Amino acid sequence: MPKKFPALTPDDVVAILNSNGFARTAFRGSHAQYENGQRKVTVDMAIKDFNSYLIKSMIAQSGLTREAFYGATKSTAKKIGRR
Repeated sequence: MPKKFPALTPDDVVAILNSNGFARTAFRGSHAQYENGQRKVTVDMAIKDFNSYLIKSMIAQSGLTREAFYGATKSTAKKIGRR
């Protein structure tokens, strides 16, 4: 059985955000900010793999459900056992 919040890389998170209508609006140091007009998500690009705490935080910032967040791309959907 897959983990509830499998590890994701910054590239995975950026692909998820882009597929859900987020665009990069700011970049300071290693932190990139993505917005969709209503919500803002901060992604630390220097981290190799995000732990479940940071993933939960980014999901909450995006306003998406866990399924919508992970299901946004084929590679991340496979990590939770979808597709």
